Amino acid sequence: MLTLVLPTAADATTRTGPLTEAFAQAAETYKVPRDLLVTIAYAETHFDGHAGQPSASGGYGVMHLVSNPTAKVLEKAAGLTGLSRRALTRDSAANVKGGAAVLRAYADELGLPADAGLGAWYPVVAKYGNAADPATARLYADTVYDFLGKGLTGAAGAEQISVAAQNVTAERGAYAEARDLTAMAAMSPDYPPAAWVAANSGNYTASSRESSYNIDRVIIHVTQGSYAGTISWFQNPSANVSAHYVIRSSDGAVTQMVRDKDVAWHAGNWSYNTRSIGIEHEGFVDNPSWFTDAMYRSSAALTAYLCNKYGIPKTRTGIIGHNEVPGATHTDPGRYWDWNKYMQYVTGGGGTTWSTIVDNATDGRFTASANWGTSTYSTQRHGADYRFADPVAASDAAWYKASIPSAGTYTVEVWYPALPGYNSSAPYIVATSSGNQTVYVDQRSGGGGWRSIGTFSLNAGDHNVVGVSRWTSGTGLVIADAVRISK
Repeated sequence: MLTLVLPTAADATTRTGPLTEAFAQAAETYKVPRDLLVTIAYAETHFDGHAGQPSASGGYGVMHLVSNPTAKVLEKAAGLTGLSRRALTRDSAANVKGGAAVLRAYADELGLPADAGLGAWYPVVAKYGNAADPATARLYADTVYDFLGKGLTGAAGAEQISVAAQNVTAERGAYAEARDLTAMAAMSPDYPPAAWVAANSGNYTASSRESSYNIDRVIIHVTQGSYAGTISWFQNPSANVSAHYVIRSSDGAVTQMVRDKDVAWHAGNWSYNTRSIGIEHEGFVDNPSWFTDAMYRSSAALTAYLCNKYGIPKTRTGIIGHNEVPGATHTDPGRYWDWNKYMQYVTGGGGTTWSTIVDNATDGRFTASANWGTSTYSTQRHGADYRFADPVAASDAAWYKASIPSAGTYTVEVWYPALPGYNSSAPYIVATSSGNQTVYVDQRSGGGGWRSIGTFSLNAGDHNVVGVSRWTSGTGLVIADAVRISK
């Protein structure tokens, strides 16, 4: 399982290797920011070309060059580079070159100059996602910019390829008006923690379960693609496939796409479709880096909720893999899916061993200077109120203190209300055992719930663990509301 590492600026250099060189050369040739190129590849495939095999939506290689009835990105890349389809699908260096060429072409179409800042590439990234609608395009681009804010390190064979956490404002342009699929207003009708995005009506069967059919199974799938890409594919009328829920790898975010009462087309067996709820998990079956603890916990919580709601046994009889459906031709969730861990989480064992929440109003646990004001304006706040301050060229951080029981790795989540006038790149400082690490969060979206900013090694003891700094080039008020630290 991959643990998202949040590097400091000094970690931005990579261990040299063929894919590292391919990113550098393609970025230079096509005047695409290297870090953007790397981050798109990581968000799409975790740098895995899958031996030339396509994703569920017909995407190839580390850059996920799509070729399906509604998107011909692979063909566009071939025309721009002069490279063959075989080279683009099977050779990672060629594939990266193809992805960079397409990004440059989109940038030219949108009038983006070669020297444009990283934030100005947002509409290009949104277009690259081949989304079915502006809301899903925004979700795709936001995911890429979220990784830029957090930083990332991923493996490509023996290579370790990194992007440092970046203070960058995503210039959404027209996409700022698109529906934010992470917002509270977009919540699921059947499972409150999930967002709601309807699949195309031609990709499932309307029904009235449990009157028409009894629900007695949960079926576990792996998307063979990215979170936003899968959501877009289920919206595509040519897909002829869907699932009830899709779960993101990095933080366990959940999107519902088919109502529980309706029959999603996910099992490849009509009888099992009628009696089951399908849950797709972002990733690829042959790459364990996608199966994060956040994903396992989020999925297990959803499965436990469904089992309680529909009387499904919390056993491997009631919860099965796609590969266990009679007549299945699919292998997901595959050999890297940890059924023991998953079932422990579903049944309530092996869950979080320690957790603490520190709100801005917690006595003795939160400190901030008089420059930080107090507000109750947004209903997305955690608790009675939250704190705000203008960005300045000085840290003046607000700090959350916690008593960490033992040295080890902990998940840090933040809660803030989101509004268009809040900060586009708010710096969260985490006091790790190896020094402070900074993560930049766009507080204009994704608010009103817990949002993971990563896993960190923390020292034991009672000390300031998480800070919110005012020192950012991002625009808008910096918000400090609440944090949750869990092991």
